[in-house]
Amino acid sequence: MASEFIFDREQERQRIGQFLSSRQPFLLYGPAGVGKTLLLRTVLSRFRSVLYCEDSSTTNVVFRSLALSLWRLENARACKMFRDEGAIASKSAVSLKGIVMDALRGGEYSIMLDHLKRPSYAFASAVREIMGWGSTPVSAVARSAHMEDTGFLQPLYGDRSQKCEIHNFDEAAAGQFAREIIQRRGLSAENVAEFLEKVLKFSAGNPGAMVALIDMARSSKYRSQERIKITPLYIDFRMSGGVGTKGIAS
Repeated sequence: MASEFIFDREQERQRIGQFLSSRQPFLLYGPAGVGKTLLLRTVLSRFRSVLYCEDSSTTNVVFRSLALSLWRLENARACKMFRDEGAIASKSAVSLKGIVMDALRGGEYSIMLDHLKRPSYAFASAVREIMGWGSTPVSAVARSAHMEDTGFLQPLYGDRSQKCEIHNFDEAAAGQFAREIIQRRGLSAENVAEFLEKVLKFSAGNPGAMVALIDMARSSKYRSQERIKITPLYIDFRMSGGVGTKGIAS
């Protein structure tokens, strides 16, 4: 979610916490802009042993992230192999994988993969190896209801009980959220009430889309004296790369 606070997500926070406490692999999913990463991070702060990979684009990137997390947690194996962060950066992908797999074995860690990019069969095989060798649960974040971005990882989360969906806001919550953002951003205009109605319609309850629209309305490009130029703002919103009426890029 493109904002600095969590709004009306206590049930989702509790469910994510339950998954993490049980150390069961799960898939957290929902449309782009719904706030999955922001929500997840607020829960992860309570779980020190969850290794969070913000960038999960390749296995190399993931193993480097895991090595760094293990070293910062003062894992015995990682501290023995790495003097500092620079030592991690200098290791080959093959070496890193071996060290990480050794460090995970016997520990009580969990892994959370965020921002997947349609992982390949080889990526999925590496994840299965982690789950098997170290008995380490690996969870993931998907931005599509159809979960295309999970690629070959999708079969790992085939059970419905392993999925946690984050929805767009319903009409009432969306209205409260949009008003809160307007107040926090200090947005004022003669037609702000009309603009609010359009924001709720254009965003379909997606919090990221609402924030994007409201932030655009603060620009002089979309102002005429004391009024917001709603139509050109909406056209540009639709034309922006990665932006649509149902959400914005995470």
